[in-house]
Amino acid sequence: MRLGILAKTIVLLICSNAFMNAAWYGHLKFRGAWLPGVILVSWLIALPEYALQVPANRIGAAQFSPTQLKIIQEVISVSVFVVFALIYFREMPTWRTLLAFALIVGAVFLVQPSGANRREAEEPSTKVDSLPSENQVQSQ
Repeated sequence: MRLGILAKTIVLLICSNAFMNAAWYGHLKFRGAWLPGVILVSWLIALPEYALQVPANRIGAAQFSPTQLKIIQEVISVSVFVVFALIYFREMPTWRTLLAFALIVGAVFLVQPSGANRREAEEPSTKVDSLPSENQVQSQ
């Protein structure tokens, strides 16, 4: 695993999520604001989010599958949101929030390929010493 790719991906995703949370939830403190104006401001805040997220995924794709990138993104998203909610809304995380976070972190480990899975992906799909598939048996 190349640490540089992982570090760049994570830093860009953290920054991206900071903008995303501001765009998605920051307006909730201004419920009386004109909705079209709120949407416009949210879009302007979301533009830097995309400018950081797209390169993060491009860089991360050199080392991770799209599924792995998405799960990593979810962990970062929840982490940044918990900090955002704490600072911006003064909302303390509950034990349920922390448990949900732990389950999402567990998902990161579940989508990482094990050594056996990595070797299988690198090997050709047909093995000489493997049993024939059902289709191969019927065609003989």
